[in-house]
This record gives sequence, structure tokens and C-alpha cells, in this order.
Amino acid sequence: MVDYIADYLENIRDRRVFPNVKPGYMRNLIPDSAPVDGEDWDKIFVDIERVIMPGVTHWQSPHMHAYFPALNSFPSLLGDMLADAINCLGFTWASSPACTELETIVMNWLGKMIGLPDEFLHTSGTSKGGGVIQTTASEATLVGLLAGRTVAIKRYHEKTPGLQDAEINARLVAYCSDQAHSSVEKAALIGLVRMRYIESDENLSQRGAQLTEAIENDIREGLIPFWVSLSKLSTSLDPHNYILSMASYSPLH
Repeated sequence: MVDYIADYLENIRDRRVFPNVKPGYMRNLIPDSAPVDGEDWDKIFVDIERVIMPGVTHWQSPHMHAYFPALNSFPSLLGDMLADAINCLGFTWASSPACTELETIVMNWLGKMIGLPDEFLHTSGTSKGGGVIQTTASEATLVGLLAGRTVAIKRYHEKTPGLQDAEINARLVAYCSDQAHSSVEKAALIGLVRMRYIESDENLSQRGAQLTEAIENDIREGLIPFWVSLSKLSTSLDPHNYILSMASYSPLH
């Protein structure tokens, strides 16, 4: 498999970038029920080219211009192999101390590289900041919104007891630029909160004055502003429109 992967990446430019198949192409290539007896590895290995590769969109190809290449640099391939062999499960410190502590340190590296203040980092002081690695940018957006929603509901209960969580949630409002990535809209749909789109300026930037006006209008309407998505196009880290920072805003602060 290692040799196959090396050959694949070495010769990827010779492959058609977008697969020439139609939906359902695989149904006639493999059984419709799981086999009772396992197959020899050699037979399974042949299925990579016969079954899998005809339906692969080759993101890493130099001829791919629809999306950005990412996620499988040579070091990351080796890291994935080692992590899979160890079966690294990092959901608590005890489940994998090395995984947890390495994540903490590297996230601090990233935070310092992009100039975040100490409040956004894992520190030994009073900071409650610190990043965690998510599987995708879309998941990171959703986690950020859900975390902000949880904090907003808790704070509202402390200031104005008597309402149910669902009643508070129905009044929550999140904000983003009209140029924000689609993952922001999807996060609001999953989180069941309103999303207010702030019109960008001639440079496609979200401006503070427009955001402030929208927040003040919603407060007058009895709504609860709680979350702002700050998105940015970056060519240094990722040409994709990614979430740079999440900020919770609430009139209850």
C-alpha cells in the first residue's frame, strides 16, 4: 500500500482529474451484500484501481483548479500512518497524554503565528482561551457557534431566570458577512438560530459600523445577539474562505 500511494502521487498528473462516471457506477462492481468469507489481500488490492479510482476526484492533481489542494502533505501522510498504528484517541488527557499535549502546544504555535493575543492561547495563567483541532473547517464553524449558543443561554438564565432553553434559543441572533463561507449558514441551520448577513463594502470586507447597527436594531427588537463570525481570505494559510476567529457578543456582558 505504501508503494501504491507513492506511485499514485508520483503519477497523479496523468490521471483524469474529475471521474468520468455516473451516479451508481459502483453498484455493479461489488456485491450488494457483505461477503461471508474474507477475500485474499491481492484480490482486494486489485479493487483499488478497478472499483475505487474510477470514482475518485483527484484533489491533489496539479490540474485540479476547482478546489485547493490540502490535507495530505508528505509529513502528514507519515503522521497519519503512525497515528493509525498507535490508534491515537485524544478525547481526554488520560486517553492519550502525548496527543493532548502536542495538540495544545501546536495550537499555541498557530495562534502566535497569526498574532492572536494571549487570551486566545493555552496559558498557565487565568486565560480560558486555547484552540482545539477539528476535522474540517465546517465542523469548526459549527462547534464555535454551538459553544457560543451554550454560553449565551447560560448567561441569560443567570440574568433573567424563568425562560426555557428553547425560548431563549428562539431569540438568539448570529452575524456574518454576506461573503462568508457556506459553512456559516449551515451551522446556523443546525443550531436553530437566526443568521444576520452583514453587507460587505467595496473591498468585500465586513465593517464594524454595519455590524454595530444590526446588533443595536436586534436588541431593540428584543432579540439576543450572541455570536459573530469573522471570516477572511488568506493565501498564506489557505486560499479557502476559512473561519479566523469566533467572538460571542451579548448585551448581557
